[in-house]
Amino acid sequence: MLLHRIIRNDLELLAPAGDWERLEMALCYGADAVYLAGKEFGLRAAAGNFDNEQLKKAVELAHGMGKRVYVTCNTLPREDELNRLPDYLALLREIKPDALIIADLGVLALAKRFAPEIPVHVSTQLGVVNSATANVLFAMGADTVVLARELPLDEIRRIRANTPSELRLEAFVHGAMCVSFSGRCLLSNYMTGRDGNRGECAQPCRWKYSLMEEKRPGQFFEIEEDGGTYILNSNDLRMIDHLQDLMEAGVTSFKIEGRMKSAYYAAVVTNAYRHALDAVAAGDAVPEIWVRETEMVSHRPYCTGFYLGGEPGQCYDGTYDSGADIVAVVENCDEDGNALLTQRNKFASGETLELLTPDGEPSFFTVGALFDAEGEEISDARHPMMELRTRLPKQAPRLSILRKRR
Repeated sequence: MLLHRIIRNDLELLAPAGDWERLEMALCYGADAVYLAGKEFGLRAAAGNFDNEQLKKAVELAHGMGKRVYVTCNTLPREDELNRLPDYLALLREIKPDALIIADLGVLALAKRFAPEIPVHVSTQLGVVNSATANVLFAMGADTVVLARELPLDEIRRIRANTPSELRLEAFVHGAMCVSFSGRCLLSNYMTGRDGNRGECAQPCRWKYSLMEEKRPGQFFEIEEDGGTYILNSNDLRMIDHLQDLMEAGVTSFKIEGRMKSAYYAAVVTNAYRHALDAVAAGDAVPEIWVRETEMVSHRPYCTGFYLGGEPGQCYDGTYDSGADIVAVVENCDEDGNALLTQRNKFASGETLELLTPDGEPSFFTVGALFDAEGEEISDARHPMMELRTRLPKQAPRLSILRKRR
């Protein structure tokens, strides 16, 4: 496994881990820390998440690799939910994650009471947009604030200049954006009864909308002539080629969005930002190949959000794009390249695939003979999650990825 350069110990790449597979991918592909949730009090209720035993094992795995785990307690709990929170915090105190991510002042106070040893990170959900709020949170015991996504770089610089150096500033650098202010939205609750502030967002901002005239019920009119209009749909954020600007503004923790996204996404995006951050911290430009890697996952059109000003980051066509699809994951591989794989999508002998590993640039190769779990030669891998063997062009670490360009 790649041992990434340690250039600045204060810089952190923080990646999402929605379930165990995504946790392993994020850690393997270079995250310094991951954020994840238990079965309650996390803002991604539809993600796989982690039961109590899995939380313990996740912390053990990360700590064994010299990395960190932050547990999200970032819902806005209602009165009846507060009764369950002390027991959950006491459990986390035993598990010993490296921080709790919290969006509610009452939850922060309870965390300081029932799990006082665990550092507190204040979620972007709280909407920190100025140094006064950041300083109050620091006085209450927070050691990190995740800045509101609506802040431009010049305001981040001023916040850094007016806050204690011990208070870390964290900012999102990649992933889905939200049309609401820092994620605080009631649209899903209004339209579906699923509260986005309690982890149950149905994402109605991604839906296609039309106009209906009151005297013509059931007749829907497109707002645009071609393709419909997704009037609440935001572009995806990508700051991989502006990491130097964020560093100079005072950000030291660089956060990737995506606990609901695939393990493939967790691997590819974490890998790209790992190499990019290492390059920038060493005083080098970000190699173009790592910018291109962000095109290899499913995404909406990219933008720089509010960081640089200018045009708002809205997407009006609702489209997604991806430059590649994962077809297999390496389970083990010897020094001659003889590999055991698990299939993710169909591929065949003779096809050109790309091999992505945590320790270098992706490379193309032609698939040779394929063999199933019983050693029988097969022409293609067509069954979901089937085991198969083939020879790769080089030894590849576990969790290396085979993918097919679109």
